[in-house]
Amino acid sequence: MREAIEAVGVLVPEIFRERRIMPPGWLLDLGGGGRAGVGLGTNLLVRMVFSCLVDADFLDTAAHFDGTVPRVAGDADMGVLAARYEVRRGEYLAGRRALRGGSRRALEVDVVRERVFEEAVAAAVGERGMYVLHVPTGGAKTMAAGGFALRHAAVHGLRRVVFAVPFVSITEQNAQVYRDLLDPEGDEGERVVLEYHSGVRLDQDGEAGGKGEVEGGVGRWDRLAAENWDAPVVVTTTVQLFQSLFGRRPSQMRKVRRLAGSVIVLDEVQALPDRLLVPILSVLRGLVEHFGVSVVLASATQPEFWALPQMEGLVRRVMVGDVEGLFGALNRVRYEWRLGAGVTWESVAEEIVAEGGDAVLAVVNTTRDSARLHRLLSGRLSSSGRGEPGEGAGVPVLHLSTRMTAEHRREVIGAIRCRLRDGLAVHVVSTSLIEAGVDVDFPRVYRAWAPAESLQQAAGRCNRDGHLREGVVVVFRPADGGAPRDPVYRAALDATGEFFGPGIADPDDLGALSRYYAKRYASHGTDGRAMGEEIQQLRQALDFPAVADAFQMIDDRYAQPVVVIRPGKSPRERELIEADIAALRSGFPCGPEPLRRLQPHLATLPRHEVAVAVGAGLAEPVVGDLVLWLGHYDSVRGLDADEPEDRGGYVF
Repeated sequence: MREAIEAVGVLVPEIFRERRIMPPGWLLDLGGGGRAGVGLGTNLLVRMVFSCLVDADFLDTAAHFDGTVPRVAGDADMGVLAARYEVRRGEYLAGRRALRGGSRRALEVDVVRERVFEEAVAAAVGERGMYVLHVPTGGAKTMAAGGFALRHAAVHGLRRVVFAVPFVSITEQNAQVYRDLLDPEGDEGERVVLEYHSGVRLDQDGEAGGKGEVEGGVGRWDRLAAENWDAPVVVTTTVQLFQSLFGRRPSQMRKVRRLAGSVIVLDEVQALPDRLLVPILSVLRGLVEHFGVSVVLASATQPEFWALPQMEGLVRRVMVGDVEGLFGALNRVRYEWRLGAGVTWESVAEEIVAEGGDAVLAVVNTTRDSARLHRLLSGRLSSSGRGEPGEGAGVPVLHLSTRMTAEHRREVIGAIRCRLRDGLAVHVVSTSLIEAGVDVDFPRVYRAWAPAESLQQAAGRCNRDGHLREGVVVVFRPADGGAPRDPVYRAALDATGEFFGPGIADPDDLGALSRYYAKRYASHGTDGRAMGEEIQQLRQALDFPAVADAFQMIDDRYAQPVVVIRPGKSPRERELIEADIAALRSGFPCGPEPLRRLQPHLATLPRHEVAVAVGAGLAEPVVGDLVLWLGHYDSVRGLDADEPEDRGGYVF
């Protein structure tokens, strides 16, 4: 090692310093608060330094094999981007109004949305810090958050805006909105918006990789495909964001340094898992106080984060005032409740066919439930003579879940919007991926029993634009319904049952929501262990491997990415997809581009299902934990576990 350092020193003498590099002053100041503060601060600082190291290493290595210089994007002019955003937003809204027309009620909703945007942009001149954007569903929160973030970055000289959302479906939707508002037209310049939500793990310890695998891990060049978020605007998932901040693998860590001096917008923050809130809030505070970051916590159902010790003493900066007035102005639905013992999937399907009307959305808790209700609803509509769609006629039953590829989901969401816009009949069965931020507007919505914030989010897809005097949201509790077994989720359900329901309160009652969150957090105990306090202790001890193992946003048993080449792809499309797969398998550096291009073709399956499929020859490894699907893909439900094309193959 010493000989290697000396050899490098001949070429780069700057690596030898006359004086020791002193830690930043803020880290020394943390010593007054005890060892815990110093440990947490050191943990975050080491992560930032390591991120700089591995990103530079990856860039240099890729450039070496390409025979070029490292590719690093220059800083964008955030003032120009903010101005472009505001101009194009105005054009977009004018076009939307002209296309849809609108009732007096719809115009009133637009007035409220404009007020939200103006207040958010006005707040952008405030100091850097932790901001809260509390706006009802349908209040144009996405637009307002973007306007604030870009203007705030321009005012304070910040280099990047990172939008993080809980579901891939929202990532796709929001990325398209921001591309339309920010990317240059035609070939006038570099793209502004980077969409990244790949869940592929490229440098796992001791797990199967692809060709070029080294002993004990994945091929050393495969990790060069990892993303580094080198773009002015990044749209990603909260899983990607926080697994990077708490991970230890180089492919995760290389992007962390890009967060310094940025605006991070956390959309739908109510979806952050309770079991990890302590470390999440702690690391966000560390970024704000020590790395020049501003954070926006955006949600229609704002959790009571400032009731937790991790936020004590941190200024809560409000972007939009009179939240209660906003909720009153945007109250557009009536709740009905079906919570009796006799409620089943069959009875729900029958009610939807009999009373749902031409346009109805049903949101359920699991992918198996979504497939089951979809089959029941399709069968009943078909037997009633309404389920055979002709040219613009009939009632198609569409389906959405993570068992479908991102491209497939995007196509279905586009079809839903087109039919709703044109006044055509459509029934939709979806998992919760549609309920947070997806811009659709149904007159009637059914939501399976779930925590209060999910009930309210589903209601945000009902009468969203205010075309009706009131929409109807039916909350039902099927006796044979599925739900996550997580005890934290069960605690949230118990608290929901205590504060919401017929004769108690509706899910958009702000007072009831506040009491709900207090009860929910209190149910975890006072030592913080159920909310991730043990991870804080590991961070203080600088035990990076243990932190990475303990911090899991999604249980790996339920999250393995699968590449699907859907039937109907042209020979040229198949050739391009297969070329990217081959690049990842090659064992040579390929950069992040192949994974970026494969994102539209990724679906998600539970790991145990993938293992069985690989053993049966229905899937094969690509790189890391990414596999290529070789089996049947349903044109409506995607990778439907209840209808594999060869059940005997699975048994074998």
